[in-house]
Amino acid sequence: MGLESVGGLAIKIILTKLGPTESASVACVSKGFRVWASDDSLWSIFCANDLDLSSPLDHLGNPVSSFKEAYQTWRKAFSMYPWSLVIRVKRCWDKLKDWLAINFPEALATLRTGASEDNIKELETCLKVKLPLPTRVLYRICDGQELTFEQYRGSLVGLIGGYSFYDHLVNVSLLPLSQVIIDTKDVIRHLGFNSRSKYIVVAASSTYNEKIFFLNCANGQLYVGTRNLTTDREMLPCVPNSLINLVHDYRGSQQQDAMLLWLEEHGRRMQNSLIKVHEEGKIRSISLFPEQPPLCSTAVTNNVRVRASAVLVPEYTNLQHEFEKFLFAYSIRISLLPEGCVINGIPFNSCQLYWRHWIIRANDAVVSDVKGEAVIGKLYALKGCYLSQPPYVPWNKAPFPTARQVPYDNFITQITWEKIIGGTPTLWVPHLRQ
Repeated sequence: MGLESVGGLAIKIILTKLGPTESASVACVSKGFRVWASDDSLWSIFCANDLDLSSPLDHLGNPVSSFKEAYQTWRKAFSMYPWSLVIRVKRCWDKLKDWLAINFPEALATLRTGASEDNIKELETCLKVKLPLPTRVLYRICDGQELTFEQYRGSLVGLIGGYSFYDHLVNVSLLPLSQVIIDTKDVIRHLGFNSRSKYIVVAASSTYNEKIFFLNCANGQLYVGTRNLTTDREMLPCVPNSLINLVHDYRGSQQQDAMLLWLEEHGRRMQNSLIKVHEEGKIRSISLFPEQPPLCSTAVTNNVRVRASAVLVPEYTNLQHEFEKFLFAYSIRISLLPEGCVINGIPFNSCQLYWRHWIIRANDAVVSDVKGEAVIGKLYALKGCYLSQPPYVPWNKAPFPTARQVPYDNFITQITWEKIIGGTPTLWVPHLRQ
């Protein structure tokens, strides 16, 4: 009795376990096996498992006639790359796009289709670099963001997001390859890098406050410029060096440069609601201020919730300063719980802040203990669930003398921010007027 006698359902289960490559080989055994191995329901499983496709689409997002054709198109388009790396990068982009589709469709609309191999070769020829494999695949699947000339200055749809305090506004976009070439030539010439420099500009703020990210194509590290970038080419690494693994034999399954790790971490923070879209007026943007513990501190007093968080501002960081090397911006948000403010057992549907107290720490050492009336001269009122106007206490900034490297779980840069602002439930005690 031959294997074919076990029936189509059993064969399908076997082929599903074997996987797409082996299933394609099995099709050569006999006519019967060719029919079973060509069943599109089988290839829909392979597309779902490897590429998370629920409909047959090619690598550019175009519909094709079958799941088998879709899978073959993807494999052919990325035949020069390790398939495991392609799967990993595809999942990275899917997480980012899924989050944007739900939370920030304006930014999703700016994402470009994947670049071609010719586009990548043009960049490598113009800039005399060789992109790390993970970055190549990242751009093959999505060629950064497309911003119009009007959007490019002042746009807040940057995929990487940003922050603001006082008159400082940052919102970082991921550059398409064509813009990478232009910006790299301009910035490298302006900074006076050696002609053999392997740095390329991959992301930058679309606002007038400069924040620039550089990928070193030689070692795979991603850097962000500091206050001394233009004078001393000073930069901070964005990912621990120990996590970077550049394998060039096309058979390795763990290639990862800082660009891929950085975007994966960014997507994880989005998916876990560590960072969210904030709206101020009619302008929406991704805010990098953490909104979930342990990266923020929360306290509740009299049913008034206070959340404090901080983010490193690398473009204001000065590693050459003897004492205050790192600068963090902090954000304070207060909200009223649904049951309203309760004072001595009596509920109120509104209250007003007229005194504040917060403690700022760096590596568990108190560097600032702030007490005072109002906030920058304003007495904020809470009505309903949030501050009446504006929704957030204006962001501030604070310098810190030291910082330490943090584990992979907490990186966007290697500087600690998880214990910047904290305290007891009296972190910020609202004194209330009825």
